[in-house]
Amino acid sequence: MELLAVVALGVFALGYFLLGGADIGVGMLLLVLGRDAAQRRLVIAAIAPFFLGNEVWLVATAGVLVGNFPELEGELLSGLFPAVVLLLCGWILRDMGLWLRGRADARAWWAICDATIIGGSWAVALSWGWMFSGLLAGQIHAVVTGPGAVLAAVAIAAVFAVHGLAFAALRLSGPLHQRARALFGRGDERRAFALTSAAMVVLCLVVGIRLPLLDNAADPGTLGLLLPAMLVITPLLIAAQAYSWWVCRGRVERPSYL
Repeated sequence: MELLAVVALGVFALGYFLLGGADIGVGMLLLVLGRDAAQRRLVIAAIAPFFLGNEVWLVATAGVLVGNFPELEGELLSGLFPAVVLLLCGWILRDMGLWLRGRADARAWWAICDATIIGGSWAVALSWGWMFSGLLAGQIHAVVTGPGAVLAAVAIAAVFAVHGLAFAALRLSGPLHQRARALFGRGDERRAFALTSAAMVVLCLVVGIRLPLLDNAADPGTLGLLLPAMLVITPLLIAAQAYSWWVCRGRVERPSYL
């Protein structure tokens, strides 16, 4: 039962980092992909149908961690508190920029919202890099510091950026598409996205292996109550996510909502 709890946590975490990591990466490169306000609006349209659904995976991951691994959740939250605060601040800023950008028809307003989207996306990616750099070193009771931690955080954030670039190459069209796929040469965009997804999966699995999950699982009574509910909810969540991706599978040709 403890192993099933670990698998459930892994499914939700991978769902977030594969899907949410893509739209975070697009936000990080908003200024690179879109050279003016109109182009940046098209870039935002590439992630507009997905980003809220992608964030559900993070909320679900947190819920599974709290329910199935309560002691470990407490240690991680207290030990990694500065990085968690940075993550939440970046998350709020990014979503504010995405939701508020279309509320006013003024270039100054667009510039402010674009800055919050970019800054918030980088803050989210760097906060995950900061947390992962410590977890990879086996440190769960405090955030790591020093030049090595900075380099590791930046390198992990770069994985988010490249993953987002591959997603942008799948979603954008015209000059924006050519700009997004420039890094990948003449290779197929789907193959590039598969490769960046594989890199994200490997990163998450290595971090997961470093966590003492089996030793910190909840008692059998709690797991016996929570796991059946997750077995029912998880297929529904995956089906809803797959449906939204299928409906919005076409390339972006014009601005959408937001």
